Amino acid sequence: MAQQFEDKFRRKFYYLRLSVTDVCNFKCTYCLPDGYKPSGSKNSSFLTLPEIHRVVNAFADCGTSKIRITGGEPTLRKDFTDIIRVIADNSNIQKIATTTNGYRMERGVAEWKEAGLTHINVSVDSLDPRMFHQITGENRFHQVMSGIDRAFEVGYKQVKVNVVLMKDRNHHELPLFLNWIKHRPIQLRFIELMQTGEMDDLFTKHHISGVTIRNQLIANGWILKVRENNDGPAQVFVHPDYQGEIGLIMPYEKNFCDSCNRLRVSALGKLHLCLFGEQGIELRDLMQEDAQEAELISRIQMQLQNKSVSHFLQEGNTGMTPHLASIGG
Repeated sequence: MAQQFEDKFRRKFYYLRLSVTDVCNFKCTYCLPDGYKPSGSKNSSFLTLPEIHRVVNAFADCGTSKIRITGGEPTLRKDFTDIIRVIADNSNIQKIATTTNGYRMERGVAEWKEAGLTHINVSVDSLDPRMFHQITGENRFHQVMSGIDRAFEVGYKQVKVNVVLMKDRNHHELPLFLNWIKHRPIQLRFIELMQTGEMDDLFTKHHISGVTIRNQLIANGWILKVRENNDGPAQVFVHPDYQGEIGLIMPYEKNFCDSCNRLRVSALGKLHLCLFGEQGIELRDLMQEDAQEAELISRIQMQLQNKSVSHFLQEGNTGMTPHLASIGG
């Protein structure tokens, strides 16, 4: 095994978020309110299966044990199940996850599980079908709920549900969400609304701190769980009376970046050291042959020395990211 990926702040990277498309069929107000628009790039074809195989092997050989397949909406790729299989072929990858809007789950999740998908996150920003429609631009609430039910039927022990917190939209639904997970093994993950280059007005109007939710949880007997080294950034809380869990992702909290353990590769093959950072570092030219792995690893290791100590979101820096779909959130 090659040397573990590590930056100059001694942070080790066990987790790769691999985008396979930036196309999405939803129009979420906080991400793609006007719907998906192609970038118009000359080299706009998304990573191929052999390229995915090579980049996964390079990361796995440097200590990465978890890969999350992201988008856009990753299940829009016709070869989505093949992508899972390609990643599962590497025995060093212990967790293979995806984040999906859930619209294809009911008919596809059994096949994904058989291919090797170990963890699943579904975006559900409201338990009110009308508000769900208002936020996502799609009237598919019941379809997504059926997909979550199907995931349990085919053997998933837990499903994670992502909820982007928005003042005056869904923040008042906490009691409804808590009731929903009382007897269901769902980890609800409340994600603070993040400011990106195209979303300044929305952020100003709807941002609410996750600290508000955390204070309510602690006051009601919820207890913080210990993180594993390839876990995501959520602070996860459990309660003896609840089968479900609550995760809070609060990027504006001081020291949020201290525990950073993840890197991102975009659907066009660029390495992103941070969700809110630079234009990305080209890797695709080194994904064309198996013999290029050492050079690919070397380029990543060299670029890691340029990773900043923080995203500086708390200082109002939104970086170069126009919207979250562009590099997989």
